[in-house]
Order: sequence, then C-alpha cells, then structure tokens
Amino acid sequence: MQRWRAYHSAMSKLRKRLLGSLAVIVVLAGAGYVFTRPTPAKHTPEEMSGRDPLIVEPQLERFPSIKIAEPVGWAKDEAPTPAQGLAVNRFAEGLDHPRVILTLPNGDIVVAEADAPAGNLGSGLEALVAKLLMSDAGAQKGSADRLTLLRDGDGDGVAEARHVLRQGNGLASPSGLGWRDGTLYVANHDAVIAFPYALGETAIAGEPRKLLDLPPSGNHWMRNLVLSPDGTKLYVAIGSASNIGEKGMEIEQGRAAIRELDLKTGTSRLFAQGLRNANGMDWNPATGELWTVVNERDMLGPDLVPDYLTNVPVGAHYGWPWLYWKTYDDERVEAPAPEFIDDYVRRPEYGLGSHTAPLGLAFLRGGERMGAAFGNGAFIARHGSWNRSPLVGYDVVFVPFDANGNPQGKPVPVLTAFLNGKGETRGRPTWVGFDRTGSLLVTDDTAGIVWRVSAPGAAPGAAVRQVVAGRLPPQRQLDATLEAQYRAGFKQTGTGQ
Repeated sequence: MQRWRAYHSAMSKLRKRLLGSLAVIVVLAGAGYVFTRPTPAKHTPEEMSGRDPLIVEPQLERFPSIKIAEPVGWAKDEAPTPAQGLAVNRFAEGLDHPRVILTLPNGDIVVAEADAPAGNLGSGLEALVAKLLMSDAGAQKGSADRLTLLRDGDGDGVAEARHVLRQGNGLASPSGLGWRDGTLYVANHDAVIAFPYALGETAIAGEPRKLLDLPPSGNHWMRNLVLSPDGTKLYVAIGSASNIGEKGMEIEQGRAAIRELDLKTGTSRLFAQGLRNANGMDWNPATGELWTVVNERDMLGPDLVPDYLTNVPVGAHYGWPWLYWKTYDDERVEAPAPEFIDDYVRRPEYGLGSHTAPLGLAFLRGGERMGAAFGNGAFIARHGSWNRSPLVGYDVVFVPFDANGNPQGKPVPVLTAFLNGKGETRGRPTWVGFDRTGSLLVTDDTAGIVWRVSAPGAAPGAAVRQVVAGRLPPQRQLDATLEAQYRAGFKQTGTGQ
C-alpha cells in the first residue's frame, strides 16, 4: 500500500510538472505568435518602387514579423508564368541550391551550388530561431560547395551535358563567379580565390590561389563579384553581419561594402560603403558605371525600407546603418555616425519595393533576343520576402532605362507564379544571366532548377548606345583675364567688336 501511495504521489507530481511545462510552452508559443505575427502592409510594392518610391513612417518592431512561404517545388508539368511574348522552359534541373551563374565565352554555363556556411547566424536562442525560420524558407540545409558546368551543345535551350567542375577542395559556400584569360575567379564566403581554367574543360584540377581575404559568413554570406570591362580589376560585394549594427560596428569592419581588387598589383581598396547587402553587380552599357541591387534593413514595418537598384561611384556611401534613402535617420542605431555623413551620403537611384530581396542583376547590351518590349534596361531576380504580409518578390522583373542610362517607370513583371496562392512557394528566383542564344537564364535555388526565358522568333536587340562623352583636352595654360575668357567662350559679331 505504501509503495502504491508513493507511486501515485510521484505520478501526480510528474503530471503537474508536465502540465506546468505544457502551460509554459503554450504561453511561449502564444507570445511568439503575438510578437512575430506579420503586421499587414498598407501599401503595394509598386508604390515603393521607381525613381521616387513612397517612404512611410516607421513601425518599430521589437521582434521581426514572420511570414514564411514554405517551398513545395514544381510539379513536372508546372512552370513560372512568363510575360506576354515570352516562353519559359527548364534549361537544367536536379541541382542543389543553384545560386550564381556565369556564361563563359564559349557558351558553357558555370553554376555555383551553395548554401550558407555552418554557424553563419551565430549561437544562442536568437540564432536557433533564425536558423529554424531560414530552414522553413528553404535555406540552411548544408552547402554543396560545388561548381557545375552546364552545356547546351545543340542550342535547343536545354543543357544536355553536365559536369562537376569541382566540389569542396577549396570551395566554401561559393557564390560570385568571373572568368578572364584562362582564370576562373570564385568568391567564397571568406575569400576570393582563382583557378587556372581553359574554356571547354570539364574539371578544375589545379590548386586555388587566394587573392583576397574577406570578412567571413555573417547574416549575409553571399559574396558576388564582377570584373571590370578591361579585366584589370575585380569588384566584390560583401553584406553586413547584422540588421543595423546591433552586434557592434567592430564586426562590420569591411562589410556592407564593395571592395576593388587590382589584379596586377594585388592591392585592394574600399570602393563604396553603406550598402547593407549588395548582391548582383553589372556595368551599365550606356554610362559605363557600376550598378548594384541592395537589400535594405528590417524591423521598421512591412512598408519600410525599399530595397533598391543604384549606380556605385567610387567613394560612394549609401548610409547604412545610420541613414536610409539619404534623408531618413534610423533612430535605433546606437553607434555614433561618422561626422558630416548627412553631407555626403547618396540617395539610391531606383526603389524595388520593401523586403522584395533583389539578388541577381543583368543589363541588356545588345544582341540578346528578348523581344521589342525588352530593349534597354536590366533584369532583376527578386528572391522574395520572409517578414511581410502579403508576400512580395518571388519574381523576375525588368527595369526600363532611357537613352541616357537612367532607370524609368515601374518594374515590369517578366517571370511570375512562383507563389501558388496558398502561402507557399514553388521556388525562389535567385540569379539572372544570358545564354549564348541571347535568352535569359534564371536560377531557382529552392527548386534546384535553371529556367530559360526566350522570345520565340525575336531578332537580336540593338546595341545600347554609349552616352559617355570623350575626355576634355588638358588645359596647358591659364589666362584669368575677363577679355580672354570672353573671347574663348563666345563668338564676336559686328564690325570693330
């Protein structure tokens, strides 16, 4: 009897503890829902896009609003919806998180298959929650660390040959890619490396050569790169390790920036800064300027802050973390701002909507076959939101440019229907480029597909006209007299004048 009473008492205590634990779990879950449930947006992405996007009052969030689109993949007979006059097909599939693509001069396509490096979000409860959320969105699954070559030898729009160029063995969450004169450049999350690689080879056997150490990992681990048109310099985009510097600005040294590497001397310099998470970079064919797309900050509400597309002059500062869109202070930032930052910070050129997460960027130059509707401008892959309701992004858009190399109007949908209308996503567009036929290639990382977007029957597009004027001749002699200035600048008329 005493044993029974002891057993009954023990079980009663255990039930109470279990009920108590369950109550705590329910309370925590309820609190988590209350704190993280998405605040509905009041404005459309179009209102926050273009040359003069709407900038609303901030809605401060102690915890980020969460709205995850679960990746469910594409059925065999499904595909994204292309714009009128375009067609879409699967160029390659069965890839492991394809991110960046590079088209080589011989038409071969190199794909970087990669995910975040282990531990990039740090440690502790916050990092655990972030990892779970990113896992729900299709990330944090482990990185393949692989470069794959795709070859469409017969030009039918489908890659019939696939070769693993290299896996691991010096690759660590590789993303940025570039090639010039027998050298393949790769941006790992922590370094820029180079391999000897001849066009047509189906494997990379040589040892990598480290060109530049990079700040490793962090919240934004992708490191894109682009070569200068003359091939003498390399530009590397490095995202921030945090949202607004809340982990301290020491860890942000060298981040939220674009760095320039001189390939001849091996020296590097900070080219531009204040770019929270710059990704795709490309050269504007009209002006010769470097342009990039940038993911702006979070936790200011569903309608702030518009991500953007902008040019990047040398020495430019775009305000992160202290300012956004040049004139708006982020009062949450505790680190003191640089002196006179208001005087020199730049305003972005073009809004792409808040939380759309633009990644890939590719300008039309001429010769592409995308149809008359897409003659001068840039294609952008928007990876999609995780903290906004309703969901935004998850598409490929086209930004028209005028004859002077400036973006105009609103983003034009090119590839849509990645979202299925049930709060789920079939895939997430990540990068853009062109194949040898002039069609658009789009990587879809969660679905493991490279899509090909073409305009059947389209003629090659006209070359974009350069608007950069020639250099002014050097002034060998200065004459400060008013008469000389007048005679040099104006044509005289009349007798005796």
